[in-house]
Amino acid sequence: MTQSLAISQAITNMAQLQQRFTLNPADSDLFFPEWHDNLPELTETERAFLNKIKRRFVRHRMQGELAEATVNMLIVAHLLELAGLYDEPFLITNEYSVDVVLEERDEKLRGRIDTLVFQRQFWSAVIESKKSISFEAGIPQALAYMMTTPQSDKPLYGMITDGGLYMFIKLVNRDPAIYDFSDVFSLLLLRQNKLYDVLQVLKRLASVLQES
Repeated sequence: MTQSLAISQAITNMAQLQQRFTLNPADSDLFFPEWHDNLPELTETERAFLNKIKRRFVRHRMQGELAEATVNMLIVAHLLELAGLYDEPFLITNEYSVDVVLEERDEKLRGRIDTLVFQRQFWSAVIESKKSISFEAGIPQALAYMMTTPQSDKPLYGMITDGGLYMFIKLVNRDPAIYDFSDVFSLLLLRQNKLYDVLQVLKRLASVLQES
């Protein structure tokens, strides 16, 4: 009998991910230049709004851990709006259910993507807000969700955050799949606002996806 497992329980580290999926890290910086090359400039209005978002986050975070829904309301929703990911040609949905059957392991993995951005039936980006587990454990889980994408001819991008930390992922789901990560952007740097960098990357990815 096929065993049904939640991705959040079955995959908590990269070793468990590698046991279930065939994927390799990219061996060249040329695989994922989108997170650092040709980033758009932000307007003063955008920077001022991101400063307000960061102040809100810091004020709430000082009271304790924030739930995923709170992180989404305080930060993620605003970033997606500023990046244009709510507008044409993109569509967006929350709590998108996915599952994949691994016949060789007699397993069925299931889960829910926090936020899925798609266009013309193709997944464009997976946004994961993680608070119930560590930021690091959320990385292989986000990759597992991305491996369930129905298409393999176009790159898929992901962003994982716990509110304070942000990282981007690129995946090309071929045989074998290839992936790479961006640097981690941290709001813990009080003298800087790394939401500037996060929004620049999101805007760049939105532009790339519209061109594809």
